[in-house]
Amino acid sequence: MDKVITSPAEAVAVIPDGASLAVGGFGLCGIPAVLIQALHERGTTDLKVVSNNCGVDDWGLGVLLEAKRIVRATSSYVGENKEFARQYLSGEIELELVPQGTLAERLRAGGCGIPAFFTPAGVGTQIAEGGLPWRYDSQGGIAVASPKKEVRAYGGLDYVLEESITTDFALVRAARGDRHGNLVFDKSARNFNPLAAMAGRITIAEVEELVEPGELDPDAVHLPGVFVQHVLPLTAERAADKRIEKTTVRPAAAIAEAVTGQHATTGGKR
Repeated sequence: MDKVITSPAEAVAVIPDGASLAVGGFGLCGIPAVLIQALHERGTTDLKVVSNNCGVDDWGLGVLLEAKRIVRATSSYVGENKEFARQYLSGEIELELVPQGTLAERLRAGGCGIPAFFTPAGVGTQIAEGGLPWRYDSQGGIAVASPKKEVRAYGGLDYVLEESITTDFALVRAARGDRHGNLVFDKSARNFNPLAAMAGRITIAEVEELVEPGELDPDAVHLPGVFVQHVLPLTAERAADKRIEKTTVRPAAAIAEAVTGQHATTGGKR
């Protein structure tokens, strides 16, 4: 029952070239950065990744992307990663864009053994009708397009059939975990992590704090250990290394100026 692995290199040694990976995180929040870096250092390649996004240009999955280690991505957001967009538009990577809620449910369904489900998201668009570019060729033409999906009416409304997702492996990050693999996530850092863990046949979790079995309140556990095969406890330095994707806090001088200006126009009243 002790699932602890002490080395990041040992944790990812079981992942071969060409494997499919479900990876937790949203932007840079709650991403398994240590495991991703270990994969990069190992040289693992030809990966098929399922994740909400691909990190940013120099952190998270963006590290593997920049090194051309990812051949296919199933995501809902290209976003801030310019290299992700460049590789997609130049035909270097295959990308299946999925509505965010649909992606979450496809992962959850895979973890629950549900093969497919109907959803209204995407009805009347290329998501359902097919033809969405998955891969471009070198001339900017569509080399691979999404297939048409089944649409069925229920209660007078149309719904599109979406297949569940399971992957060879899953990489996730948790705030706390015990040796049995029970995990607790911190607020918004939970995001896609439990869903990715459920979808992976072998799930590896990096945890910021390792506790002994019985120390976690069962009611506080977000993901039962049955979904987790390996636990990597992080050092204090690794646990504290959390990047901010985009700083939105104004400098102190700008705040003071804004407050002063507001007081001037209101006669100093608060």
